[in-house]
Amino acid sequence: MNEAEIEETMLRLVAERGKAKTVCPSEVARALGGPAPEDWGRLMKPVRRVAVRLVREGRVAILRKGRPVADPEDFRGVYRLGVPGSSGAGNSESE
Repeated sequence: MNEAEIEETMLRLVAERGKAKTVCPSEVARALGGPAPEDWGRLMKPVRRVAVRLVREGRVAILRKGRPVADPEDFRGVYRLGVPGSSGAGNSESE
């Protein structure tokens, strides 16, 4: 799986979800790797790397507890992906 494929999938999912909702990074990994954890789990670090790059480019937002992270290079814990400038108040459609 290359970064271009991850980027394309991430941007598509974030755009489809819209400003009111967010995407879990595992959704990006599952969209690319399939439903088996042993397949999509290995994609979580590459997904995070691409997300950080896209935040730096202003193309996605990384949110923790509904707020953009202060430093996309240095954050911990569960995070979600959203449209830049969105409130991030909503969750994904499945939550």
